[in-house]
Amino acid sequence: MNQKLLKLENLLRFHTIYRQLHSLCQRRALRQWSHGFSSAYPVWTAQLYAWPWPTEMLTGAALSQYRFLVTKKEERPQKSQLSSTKSKKVVEVWIGMTVEELARAMEKNTDYIYEALLNTAIDIDSLEADSHLDEVWIKEVIMKAGMKLKWSKLKQDKVKKNKDAVRRPQADPALLTPRSPIVTIMGHVDHGKTTLLDKLRKTQVAAMEVGGITQHIGAFLVSLPSGEKITFLDTPGHAAFSAMRARGAQVTDIVILVVAADDGVMKQTVESIQHAKDAQVPIVLAINKCDKAEADPERVKKELLAYDVVCEDYGGDVQAVPVSALTGNNLMALAEATIALAEILELKADPNGPVEGTVIESFTDKGRGPVTTAIIQRGTLRKGCVLVAGNCWAKVRLMFDENGKTIHEAHPSMPVGITGWRDLPSAGEEILEVESEPRAREVVDWRKYEQEQEKGKEDVKIIEEKRKEHQEAYQKAREKYSNVQWKKRSLLQYLEIKEQTSLKRKEEMERDSNVLPVIIKGDVDGSVEAILNIIDTYDASHECELELVHFGVGDISANDVNLAETFNGVIYGFNVNVGKVIQESAAKKGVKMKLHKIIYRLVEDLQEELSSRLPCAVEEHPVGEASILATFSITEGKKKVPVAGCRVQKGQLEKQKKFKLTRDGHVIWKGSLTSLKHHKDDISIVKTGMDCGLSLDEENTEFKVGDRIVCYEEKQIQAKTSWDPGF
Repeated sequence: MNQKLLKLENLLRFHTIYRQLHSLCQRRALRQWSHGFSSAYPVWTAQLYAWPWPTEMLTGAALSQYRFLVTKKEERPQKSQLSSTKSKKVVEVWIGMTVEELARAMEKNTDYIYEALLNTAIDIDSLEADSHLDEVWIKEVIMKAGMKLKWSKLKQDKVKKNKDAVRRPQADPALLTPRSPIVTIMGHVDHGKTTLLDKLRKTQVAAMEVGGITQHIGAFLVSLPSGEKITFLDTPGHAAFSAMRARGAQVTDIVILVVAADDGVMKQTVESIQHAKDAQVPIVLAINKCDKAEADPERVKKELLAYDVVCEDYGGDVQAVPVSALTGNNLMALAEATIALAEILELKADPNGPVEGTVIESFTDKGRGPVTTAIIQRGTLRKGCVLVAGNCWAKVRLMFDENGKTIHEAHPSMPVGITGWRDLPSAGEEILEVESEPRAREVVDWRKYEQEQEKGKEDVKIIEEKRKEHQEAYQKAREKYSNVQWKKRSLLQYLEIKEQTSLKRKEEMERDSNVLPVIIKGDVDGSVEAILNIIDTYDASHECELELVHFGVGDISANDVNLAETFNGVIYGFNVNVGKVIQESAAKKGVKMKLHKIIYRLVEDLQEELSSRLPCAVEEHPVGEASILATFSITEGKKKVPVAGCRVQKGQLEKQKKFKLTRDGHVIWKGSLTSLKHHKDDISIVKTGMDCGLSLDEENTEFKVGDRIVCYEEKQIQAKTSWDPGF
């Protein structure tokens, strides 16, 4: 403003000086004129030109008026330069925006978004309110709405304080007290692990097991005649339960590797050795079934050398004890070897302070609710303790041992059943004691928050990858139609979208007819985990897609039946029960329920169900075979028809069946016969050793002496899935 005032002052001063000079010139002219003429009009001329201009007053007034106007202009709000036209609305958008979020940002409804995306490459039918939109389609909608977009960064939540519960620091060695060893019995299926443990416990667990195999991990406290106590973990030997064996090895102090003397080292034996090595746990070798005539303990020791398990007889540090679980022979020697190794390890624990442990197994009991079997590793568990395991917490209501007897305290190394859980924790979860119920909820909320954050990061990564793929596809489509006129381009794009839509619908129909949705229910968490691990090995999706709709622990419920009806799926139950009302409801709704008590039977059933969803395969079954001895042609009307003279070598030729012509092992023709004659008679069957003449339904086919005619029939057989779970 100061510069403008200076310019105005200079301009006014220049104008004033000019007027004053002009006035002086006029006065001189008047003086000269007054000398040459009479002074008839002296008064008015002098008054007109002699009046002085008030220049200072004029300049001051002009400047003050200009200052006033400029000040007023600055005080007034400046109007937009484009006041005649409305400015475009700016919409703030971000990557991974949903349809509903975009509609809310634009102050429109979701139908407006769908309409804007019509006649584009996006599949409108698959869009939902919570569907994520790619950058291309966000821009498309904003452009069609006549708005401007502004990209904003993803809003970052405030960094929350870590409220998780963690293990305590190591205790002072002076405060530690001796504890019982935790021993895991591992080995191949049917090598006698559970029978061996039964003899030590004087129980009959093996006799009660379905199919004679262990399918759950069990925890038992065994008191020896010497007064020593050992906590045993019995793990399944079947291939399906690899995760259970790994979990058992992680919480154990010693592994007893059971190998049958008549069978030797098997697949699960090798896997058990690897689990023990991964957990850095010492091994005691129990060579079982030594009472059999074909038993060869030395062969077992030699076979184990290949897996770096060297027995003391061969200069190693692994104790080998030949036993017979069936007769109980030498079992005390095995127990003494285990106790001796435990003494060398000097196993101790802190019995004071907050409890720490591990969930061995979890299941739902009708009377007790969620129940866990746990091993206490530190502290002393009592009734009323508040525990956290994974995303679950509990206030201990009841504790019991492996026989179901109520106990009041659980010390380190003790297996214990715990009730009072709000939800069912997964097997293998770490158990920690916290101060109070609010603190337990705080820990669980924090862990759930962390999981959500991790999932959010993964989702953003996937969305970004999809966005890049769609962006590249969009650029390619733009380049494809870059040199085409807009009318023709619109037509070609419309036809392409129409074709893609029809193809997608066809693919969806084919996919729906070739999908097996399944619902898995098991008696304990470990069993469900084992079944899910087997399903993860499924690699035949190109034949039939296996879709896991739901899984859980507990008996089959009405909700499971409703889900199976909705998805047209099959319910598989492992060691679970089904109420009469649920059975009637499933039968009424046409829902298949398949219950099993042996895991490999369940897997076999699943394979059969998958195979039933596959299209039938067609197999050719030969009926007869003839060789061509001569060729000639006959005239039918105006056409010449080639005829082959044959002799039947095998079986018989039946006119109503299908035929094929082979030459040097290659099929030349397939089809039907138009005529089959013996001499001049039309016949329907020609048997072995008989001669005949025949013509084909394709007249252009040329016969040659030595060709073979094969009569066959087609039979449809049920295809089998190529999926092999590995056992």
